[in-house]
This record gives sequence, structure tokens and C-alpha cells, in this order.
Amino acid sequence: MTPVAIVGAAETERLGRVPDASVLELNVEAARRALADCGTSPAEIDGIAGAFDPRQVAHVLGVRPRWIDGTNVGGCSFLLHVRHAVAAIRAGHARTVLVTHGESGRSRVGSPPRPPDPASLPGQFEMPYGARAPFTRFTLPALRYMKTYGLTAEHLASVAVAQRRWAAGEPRALRREPLSVDDVLASPLVAHPFHVPECCLVTDGGGALVVAGGERAAEARAVPVLGAGEALGAPLIAQMPDFTRADVAARAAADAFEEAGLGPGDVDHVMCYDAFAHLPLMGLEAMGFVEPGEAGDLVAAGGTAPGGSLPVNTNGGGLSYTHTGMYGMFAIQEAVRQLRGEAATQVRDAEVSAVLGFGGMFTTASVLVLGWDAGG
Repeated sequence: MTPVAIVGAAETERLGRVPDASVLELNVEAARRALADCGTSPAEIDGIAGAFDPRQVAHVLGVRPRWIDGTNVGGCSFLLHVRHAVAAIRAGHARTVLVTHGESGRSRVGSPPRPPDPASLPGQFEMPYGARAPFTRFTLPALRYMKTYGLTAEHLASVAVAQRRWAAGEPRALRREPLSVDDVLASPLVAHPFHVPECCLVTDGGGALVVAGGERAAEARAVPVLGAGEALGAPLIAQMPDFTRADVAARAAADAFEEAGLGPGDVDHVMCYDAFAHLPLMGLEAMGFVEPGEAGDLVAAGGTAPGGSLPVNTNGGGLSYTHTGMYGMFAIQEAVRQLRGEAATQVRDAEVSAVLGFGGMFTTASVLVLGWDAGG
């Protein structure tokens, strides 16, 4: 297949609290920084994608695209955008695609309120019973997983601790102070079983990517897209076929690894969506890195932390780095930095990275396999 790569990648200069920038401004700033990262002008962009209105972003940048993707299925949307961009480039619908993200998740500048729709499925079958905020909905699969596999509160807390160890070496991470299992368990309980450090941050910020094929895909800092997958599940967490297994992630990962011609054993680095601490556990199992029920022991033993056998969420993840509400863009950004050898907490000899994103309250997933097939 025609090689296609991420040739430009950048985040907004500020992450965390950015009260003087709207959602549109964050998208545009990230886009300009990504274009500068790879020396590309807006005139060269003929495809645009984003979960925020691509029309507004294109207008401000002066981009006149002939291919557009406004897919929004939650936090993994940007992984889907990359997959769709690769397909569009290979089909000849575009040559150079800009994928943008910007979100004022904390300051809510330019983010109109979205009242719950009582006629929606969640409005009819979840919200009347108190399942409104994300942390009240994610409790169901987390508790079922804990009961089935004997996952302890200490296991769950170990996820936040491992990622904080990575964040300690990342200057841009919002939370960098030392964290222990005891600290997590002593912190306020948000919704059983989640304590504060086991829930994602709420921040402002953005990021953008430039995806291209041809000669650009062979540039020194270009990161090839080896494989990708996406999957939809039930629109309600309560209707998941198996609360202990991230079925959508397993399906997306199977397609991504098949396209890449690789397997979990070929991966050096993993970015796994972590809106809550149980997601990396279920994500690692869904992607085939460990057997069902084994992820908790891997994390508790330090296997995913600095110096471990499987580096996971090396920027600190949504629990410690940043989480604007839709985290997938930042997971891709860290994977690109690792594969370029430019990460603050660099994994030695990282050649292949797997990125898993969840969206829509665990109802959607996408997986990207990035890097180089050393045996190919």
C-alpha cells in the first residue's frame, strides 16, 4: 500500500487553564503550530478533519479543502480522522490533510452548554437513575471487572501511580507531584470505586496533525501509519455485551494489527485512553498485551511505569498530563514524540507504538499502529 505518515504534530503552547482562548482559537493555534512543525503552508492543505466545526477552522486558516471529515464520536474521534485521512490520501481524494483539536474543557470559552436530551437513549434509560456525569456511568464496568477478576482498590490506584511517575519527568504535565497508592486511597472518593487521582483532569488545550503521503511520508521526522481500526458498540454503557471486556477496542485493535502485519509483541510503546483508571487495564487486555484479568498485576508490579517492560501513557495520560474532555489527540501526539525520539520521558529504541482511544462513554474505540516495521 501507498505509505502515508504523520508529518507534522504539535499541541497548543499552553495546556491546563487557558481562559483567554476560545475553542476555535485553540483549534487554529494548534493547526498553525503543526503546520510550522513540518514546514507546510495552509495553501498546501487540501483536506481537513476535526471534531469541532472544520468549516470555521478552514475559514480562519484560509484552507480550501476538497476533502472534509467532521466525525465526532467522542474522545477517540481524532484516531478515526487519521484513519480516514490515510484512506482519502490513498484513494486520491486529498494529498495533505490537517487534523485539528481544540477544547475549552475547563474554562468553557466558546463551548456552548449541552443540556441532556431527555429523548435520547441515555436520557431515557440512564440519566433518570442518576447516571449523568461520566464518572457515574463508568462505574458499572469498573465494578464488574473488579468483582470478576479480583482486582483490588490497590491495583486500580497503581494505574494512577504508574502514570504519575511518567508525568514527573514531563514538564508540561499538569500533575507532577509524587503519588503513592496510599495517597490515592486516602484521597476523596468521587464515585465508587474512583478516587480523585483515578479520574481524568479537566483542562483547556488542543493539538493538530498533518497527514501526507508520497515523498513527504519518507521525510526524516515523518511517522508512518502502519495500521488502523475503528468500532462502534451499544450506545449505552448499560448495554455493553460484556462489562469486563472492551469489545470495541478488541475489534478495532484486531483490524489495526492485521493491516500493520504486526502483533502486540512487536509494540514498544502504548498510549491507552485513560479517562478513568480502569480503562488502561481493560485496554491492554483488549489489545492483546495481557490475558483477561492480568493487567492489574502487570501495572502493580511496575510493568507499565518507567523502567517497566511495557511503557504505557508516557506523558502521564489523561490522569496527570491533560484531558480537555476529548483526549485522543494528546495520545497520538505523545506517540509521535516517542517515535521521533523527542519525548520528555523518552522510551529507548521505540519503533512501534499502539494508540487506543475510547469515545462516547465506552461505546466507540479506535486504534492506530504507528512507527516502523523493523522486520518488514
